[in-house]
Amino acid sequence: MAISGIKDAVSDFIAKNMPEKKPKNKMDKFTRREKKERYKRRMECLSPEEQAYLRRKEFMDAMWPIFRALIVFGLCFIIIYPLIYMITAAVRTRADMNDPTIMWIPRHYTMQNVKDVIKAMEFGSTLWNTLKLNIVCSILQVLTCAVTGYGFARYNFKGKNILFFIVIMMIIVPPQIILIPLYMFFRYFNPLGIYYLIKHDYLSLIDKPAAMYLPALTANGLRAGLFIYLFRQSFRGLPKELEDAAALDGCSPLTTFVRVMIPNAGSTFLTVFLLSVVWYWNDYYISTSFFISYKTIALTLKNLSSNIKVLLFGDANAQVNTREIIIWMEAACLISITPILVLYILLQKNFTEGIARSGLTGM
Repeated sequence: MAISGIKDAVSDFIAKNMPEKKPKNKMDKFTRREKKERYKRRMECLSPEEQAYLRRKEFMDAMWPIFRALIVFGLCFIIIYPLIYMITAAVRTRADMNDPTIMWIPRHYTMQNVKDVIKAMEFGSTLWNTLKLNIVCSILQVLTCAVTGYGFARYNFKGKNILFFIVIMMIIVPPQIILIPLYMFFRYFNPLGIYYLIKHDYLSLIDKPAAMYLPALTANGLRAGLFIYLFRQSFRGLPKELEDAAALDGCSPLTTFVRVMIPNAGSTFLTVFLLSVVWYWNDYYISTSFFISYKTIALTLKNLSSNIKVLLFGDANAQVNTREIIIWMEAACLISITPILVLYILLQKNFTEGIARSGLTGM
């Protein structure tokens, strides 16, 4: 009896002092049947056209999440499929590659394909050459395109619209159109006629990294027009008061650009640097025109088939099944894109922020 009395006292105390649970919304007050009745009465108050519109809207609201999920799944499959196939093909044996019953999961795993590719590509020296070329060109291009974009964004001068039209043409016009004149310029390079005056000859920059450094130094490297446009949009989005405050503090235009504008456009600098590295890393067409013996990742992939045949079979013309060659090609592509994938994963947040800021702000 004493225990039951205590329980009754506790329950009475809780009932008096604890607030009543309120329904989350007004619809919680009604049962399922009442909801249907209210919906039916609401539909009866509408005209046939309004009822048809409401039904279509409810159908679209119900189907849109499913449709969106299918689109996302399809896009993910299209993007990830080559990478998955690349990984599975790179670690399978030649016998598994010729087995029609094997689609995704190999029966025999091996890392010998990757080792062969690293040896055939001379991956250490090739990677070092590519990094030197990419990083130097990207840094030079970021600096020169930033200065150019800042000039277009903040200063008014004669011929500004004409010069910016040329920048837009750099985006639109494909590089193949100017490739032959560019090749002749670097093949018979003669700065201000001084070299010819001294040596009575021309200086050839073909097969030298300088053929890629000089365009980057003059804001004419790969996709330079796009980078100038991105910097222009980014600097236009920054408030003018920043420069006014810097001028009041006695800063020169160069000091203002270095100490005020660059820190506020850091995400754009990172974005342009990453895009430049990726495009120089993957460039094949321009590099093929300028380089003969200078090896980069993209150029080595071009000759990988013959190099593999020489390494493994001793003859560049050896007859090897095309399906078997695929395992070495996929292994080479996998180790070639790995540094870029790691770089993007580490800097993904800053990269996305820079794209949004430079592409949307100031439009």
